[in-house]
Amino acid sequence: MKISRIALGALILMVAAGIGFSQAVELTGAGATFPAPLYTKLFDQYAKEFGVKVNYQAIGSGGGIAQIKGKTVDFGASDAFLKDADLAAMPAAVLHIPIVAGAVVATYNLPGSLDLTFAPDVLADIFLGKITKWNDARIAATNPSVTLPKTTITVVHRSDGSGTTAVFTDYLSKVSDEWKAKVGSNTSVSWPAGIGGKGNAGVAGLVKQLPGSLGYVELIYALQNNMPYAALKNTTGAFVKPTLASTSAAAAVSIPDDTRVSLTDTTAPDGYPIVGFTWILLYKEQNYDNRPRAKADAVVKMLWWMTHDGQKYAEPLAYAALPTAVVSKAEAIIRSVTFKGSPLMK
Repeated sequence: MKISRIALGALILMVAAGIGFSQAVELTGAGATFPAPLYTKLFDQYAKEFGVKVNYQAIGSGGGIAQIKGKTVDFGASDAFLKDADLAAMPAAVLHIPIVAGAVVATYNLPGSLDLTFAPDVLADIFLGKITKWNDARIAATNPSVTLPKTTITVVHRSDGSGTTAVFTDYLSKVSDEWKAKVGSNTSVSWPAGIGGKGNAGVAGLVKQLPGSLGYVELIYALQNNMPYAALKNTTGAFVKPTLASTSAAAAVSIPDDTRVSLTDTTAPDGYPIVGFTWILLYKEQNYDNRPRAKADAVVKMLWWMTHDGQKYAEPLAYAALPTAVVSKAEAIIRSVTFKGSPLMK
């Protein structure tokens, strides 16, 4: 079958323009380990449905922030929102897209199936290194029916820049004046006590290996490793276990338009007190460093899917889906993303 020169020329133009042909787009992202189990599921499902491969590296929120700042990835991921000074230090305007909310839990390694509860000041003093034995009277006070061992507490914390750490230390700073003054809250802090593990998986692994240890991880990591986790006393005086319901209760608060908000130390009567959003970070203007329009389109469409259809994958992995009001905020932010000044989504 012969093809005329005109038809052949038209075919070449169609190929060049991508008309009628599927162009493979691959996106890269890096950052938070907090949502990594969910992101693995979401990106696998997205590739099956839309043919867009997403290569995500769970290197910690600090790494994700650094990579988006260096423009080496299409998006970063962080459980810590960028403060005003951090945003000002970025080469261009960066947006926060909330994806889900999750709970940070205090997990421990003690003999028997001990179901523990902690008062906020006690948890802070353990991580300050002031309470060093499991049978300390202050731990026993909220666990009267539990026989606590004389074992020394080995504190396990993150060794890398971490949004999980930012959420956890934000909570400790709210419930302990001493913690706020001596340590503070950030993705990385100078820990008064303990040993470090890389990523949520690293902390979970160390706690599981070390008898007498206590660490903090995102809820799904405790569940996946069949590890116990404590109930915490919230601002209303109730001892609350981290669950989907108590995480959702903590996230049902007034959210600013840019969604940069702390959810810790909730005033919700049934809310778990150590909860945080996890965000995707990207540049508002996607036309930078010879970036192709196809990638800009792909990342925006993916974010819309993650905040809508992708939400059904959250609860099976112990994350709380976004409240309706937060989805509306996310929609407005995604619609504000531009390429050469024009919105990518109408």
